[in-house]
Amino acid sequence: MAGGEQKESSGAVKAQTFPSTKGENVEKTTTGKMIFNITVLIAFFSALSKLLGVLRDSVIAHKFGATGASDAYLVALTAPNLLFYIISGALAAVTVPVFIEYSTKGKKQEAWKVFNTVFNAVTVVFLLIAAAGMVFSPCIVKLIAWNLPGQTANLAASLARIMFPLLLFAGWASLFAGLLNANNIFGIPASSNAVNNVVIILGAVTLGSFYGVHGLAVGTVIAMAAMALMQVPALLRAGYQYKPTLDLSHSGVKQVFSLILPAAAGLTVNQAYILIEKNIASGMPEGTITALSLANKLVQVPISLFVLALGTAVFPTLTKLVTAGEREEFSASLNRLLRILILGMVPASIGLIVLRYPIVSLLYKSGAFDQRATEMTAAALLFYSVGLAGQAANAILTKAFYSLQDTKTPVKITLATVLVNLGLSLLLTRFLQHGGLALASSLASLTGTALFMFFIEKKVKPLRWTGLIRFTLPVLAASALMAAASYGLNDVLTGLFSPHGKLGLAVQVGSSVAAGVAVFIAAALILKIEELYILRNYLMAVFTGGRQKD
Repeated sequence: MAGGEQKESSGAVKAQTFPSTKGENVEKTTTGKMIFNITVLIAFFSALSKLLGVLRDSVIAHKFGATGASDAYLVALTAPNLLFYIISGALAAVTVPVFIEYSTKGKKQEAWKVFNTVFNAVTVVFLLIAAAGMVFSPCIVKLIAWNLPGQTANLAASLARIMFPLLLFAGWASLFAGLLNANNIFGIPASSNAVNNVVIILGAVTLGSFYGVHGLAVGTVIAMAAMALMQVPALLRAGYQYKPTLDLSHSGVKQVFSLILPAAAGLTVNQAYILIEKNIASGMPEGTITALSLANKLVQVPISLFVLALGTAVFPTLTKLVTAGEREEFSASLNRLLRILILGMVPASIGLIVLRYPIVSLLYKSGAFDQRATEMTAAALLFYSVGLAGQAANAILTKAFYSLQDTKTPVKITLATVLVNLGLSLLLTRFLQHGGLALASSLASLTGTALFMFFIEKKVKPLRWTGLIRFTLPVLAASALMAAASYGLNDVLTGLFSPHGKLGLAVQVGSSVAAGVAVFIAAALILKIEELYILRNYLMAVFTGGRQKD
């Protein structure tokens, strides 16, 4: 991450120019390089995980298409995933700052004691919830997608009974990853998602072939168990020793649970997006839920490859800056993060819009996934891509609020965006069918970004939003040239490679993407977009042992 760096007249960037002593500058430069190196590591594993995730979805789409069975699987998986994201997501968000706070004060053993209590409490709670979910799965399916046809709803309930136990393993995986990150161990948690995808693929190919979608459900549970358990050796090496303690009176534990309620409330509100979408989509033609899910996952690829990697790496650092009272550096780092986000997400959004149909055809159109399913997914991808930058910014800004130990403001903002999403969904589906759901989600995300930026400026030093707007203009110009190049080349190559099946389509899409990236980089260099130089210098530092070019 390049927080706190300035652009020189030549267009290159020097490391850290905060007003401080020489020793402090060296320390901040080292911190900046460390964050970027961590980001590269996480980005690598995120890229591997996302590639495997696309392969996973492609395998599942090939075997089950966009049908009632695939819709039932996704609805059944939504139930434990909702609870997982709400409870363990909140725990990971608030446990890391508390753990870091104790560790920074030299109380590492107390930090582990807090974690032991939280881990044991989570295990008990998740076991009880999983058992209840298995018993009441038909009611839960109705709550998630009340318009599902009877046969599909019954199948979803059956699959939910199989998959609810993954809630326990998912909770463990989230807690383990958060604590490893707090101990500056990033590779193992980042690679665990890749392991999860590999096991699901194996489950779909083997168990899915013998037992259909029920076999896929069993494979999904095994995959989450593997994701959690593979992190245990690294946690032990970091100094963790399990103890069956449940000290709920510990001040650190009380601090965690006092913070978790508003964080969980915020995540609960955030998951309302899913409930709104699934319920409305369940009354649409068969395969709509699958098409929306696949399109949304494609939009998440650029977010996971870069933004979530950067956010994961920088979250502990932002927390430490707040703990040390360095609000000015916090503000500068956040501003730089958002600039890099704009540089990456705006062209990614436009690229997905321009090449949506050939991308969906390349990845999913085979076997049971037919022309109708392809067109439905491409339409959803068009509208989801509109809000890609907003989703990415919200992920970063939410972490910024959490690092300030403010979990209430994100709840209020998320509630407002959910209401916007609901209103727009009911309105836009009248004209755009399932595309209206995707567009409503995008517009709500962008609304949330505006609210996040407004409220965080009240907590930290002014973040110079006008500068961000000025920065966005040349990025948009470069992205427009990129879009023209990609669209034009794809149009030319369609006739040439269409007779050659998947291989020809892969060459067509790959060439169009490469041409677009080349044009964007050339335009960005001509327009002297600052963050391009920052990324260049840090990449050179990574591959030259830390020697940056001025």
